[in-house]
Amino acid sequence: MSLIERAMGKVHGAPSDHGPAVAAQPANVVQSAPPEVTAEAKTVPEIQTPPTTVEISLQRLARQGFIAPGTAANRTLSEFRMIKRPLLFNVSTRRSSPLANARRIMVTSALPGEGKTYCAINLALSIADERDHSVLLVDADVARPSVPETLGLSPRPGLMDALDDPAVDVSSLVLPTSIDRLSLLMAGTPHDKATEMLASSAMSELMKQLTSRFPDRIIVFDSPPLLATTEASVLASHMGQIVLVVESGRTDRGAVTAALSALENAPGEISTLMNKAPARTRKEFLPYHGYGYGY
Repeated sequence: MSLIERAMGKVHGAPSDHGPAVAAQPANVVQSAPPEVTAEAKTVPEIQTPPTTVEISLQRLARQGFIAPGTAANRTLSEFRMIKRPLLFNVSTRRSSPLANARRIMVTSALPGEGKTYCAINLALSIADERDHSVLLVDADVARPSVPETLGLSPRPGLMDALDDPAVDVSSLVLPTSIDRLSLLMAGTPHDKATEMLASSAMSELMKQLTSRFPDRIIVFDSPPLLATTEASVLASHMGQIVLVVESGRTDRGAVTAALSALENAPGEISTLMNKAPARTRKEFLPYHGYGYGY
């Protein structure tokens, strides 16, 4: 079975208004010795303060068309419930053949502006509503990070800082949020060797740490576009599941084919998600430039 056939076999949808329409740095605190302690006394070990909980405005989420916890049921909420189900099934023990690294889900697109960040955030918010899972949203678009601005947060140290300095514990950079079961890892400080760092053994070790420390945690990565940078295809090598966002009426067959080719060696299962489709197509199954997308 070809890669394109694999992609066609895993189809989801998302909503249309704003995106889918188909289906601190922790401070290092050093305790100073009391005045009466002599110079020969042992140095007090360095400790790290826990990250401060970041506040995410539910009103801001709702205004931008995101799933806001506690709001009334709507189309966006319903459609992302459908989108997450097969992804979570791949994580569960009910699957006949276990999928390696299924808890690592990368959301990407062929080109910039197709709504991958919108889809990644909404997917994370929807998973956070599950009782049996927590979710970590990682801003892995290290060249053009947009998660902080979208959520109304200031940039902070994150992924690239942990890769750049082996002494940094990546867990100390994971930020709890005011939304239950949702935490964030920001992109961090830009680096001109980002591709090499994502392909390094340090990245493999970092992924193991993020996955193993919290067995109920689903990790959603907002990835760079596949055809705009080299980082995305490198990041895909660490994933168990990949969601390729395709913008309805804009992304042509050539771009989709090239994006799938960039994922040719990716070990994970590939799903496609059509974004910004007209409302009338949500109840139909239509061909799109030779590829079938169901809603």
